[in-house]
Amino acid sequence: MENSLQKQMNVIVQGTEDVLNEDELEKLVADSIKNDKPLKVKLGLDPTAPDIHLGHTVVLNKLRQFQDLGHKAILIIGDYTARIGDPSGRSKLRPKLDPKAIDENAKTYMKQAYKILDPEKTEMVNNSSWLKKLKFEDVLSLTSRFTVARMLERDDFKKRFKGNTPIAIMEFLYPIMQAYDSVAIEASVELGGTDQRFNLLMGRELQKEFSQTPQIAITMPILVGTDGVEKMSKSLGNYIGVDEAPEEIFGKIMSIPDDLMIGYYKLLTRLDLKEYDKIEESLSNKNVNPVILKRRLAKLIISDLYTVKEAEEAEKHFDLVFKKKEVPENIEEYSIREGGKVWIVKILVDSGLVKSNGQARRLIKQGAVRIDGEKVKDSNLEIKPSFLDGKILQKGKRHFRKIKAK
Repeated sequence: MENSLQKQMNVIVQGTEDVLNEDELEKLVADSIKNDKPLKVKLGLDPTAPDIHLGHTVVLNKLRQFQDLGHKAILIIGDYTARIGDPSGRSKLRPKLDPKAIDENAKTYMKQAYKILDPEKTEMVNNSSWLKKLKFEDVLSLTSRFTVARMLERDDFKKRFKGNTPIAIMEFLYPIMQAYDSVAIEASVELGGTDQRFNLLMGRELQKEFSQTPQIAITMPILVGTDGVEKMSKSLGNYIGVDEAPEEIFGKIMSIPDDLMIGYYKLLTRLDLKEYDKIEESLSNKNVNPVILKRRLAKLIISDLYTVKEAEEAEKHFDLVFKKKEVPENIEEYSIREGGKVWIVKILVDSGLVKSNGQARRLIKQGAVRIDGEKVKDSNLEIKPSFLDGKILQKGKRHFRKIKAK
């Protein structure tokens, strides 16, 4: 365990949005060092989707920092709470998830989370292991410790109440269940995004009711997406997936606005604190070309998610495609059977370059589709497979398919 209290506090607090309460945290950390007893640091994840993006890794990176300092990371898979769904930021009741889908999502979630966390130092537990055992009288006892007025202090509930939008009583149970997770494991610290503040504070309150030392609530900022405007979101298309190919991640990082860089460095990498100061100074004084710092950022992120070698290969791929405007060597092939003419839109969809006919049409209209470097201008174009044999079909600047006629 790191024995310097000051260093521990500097690392823990760096990049956070809020620490509730920092004085209590310092005392907990000091006692932890003195007694050589690691803190129990909790992060709850509801597997409501099969994959995660870099926005989700902000709290995972903070949890990894706690691990590196010598503390115990407890990752709670909300297989039970996911059945209700977290109402945070929701304007209506979340649809119920099938238990089988939750289990499948949890498997891929963990695989991706372990790209950031040290599996050997992570305790993973499903909250169904204690929530499922609660009797109705236990639930009644828990609900009696909170008032409706307290629940309506929460922003999303408050807005829905004022707007006469229905709030299911079941939704009130979610923050209570999450709070009980903290009681079940006797959490010292709980991590979450800024939208989790209410839930984290509920955990503190319930621990007091159970005569436990109240956990420290640490919230992390919401990561801005690659567009530099909205929060990172798959629905907005401004995300970088954890499981995306290294060259795709590199290209997306290189496309972010320069003013996002320091935030990405602080939230998505684990450098020494002095390094962040140097980077920030270089950006403000313009001592270093931002492109150089962006390249370093891309390689650091890819190295954490994959390997250093794959990060270097991704950089080479970027230089080949963008700087030299050449076609990469290793391109996925797509075969088309010989016969009549084939619609260009169908080729784009079937080859996996796009997901739908509509997307293909839009990209062609935008001039983002090329065949051997020549722009495709007509979305109604039909081509003979023999004409395409050996040619390179390109979408945007980073996506290629080599066509084979058979």
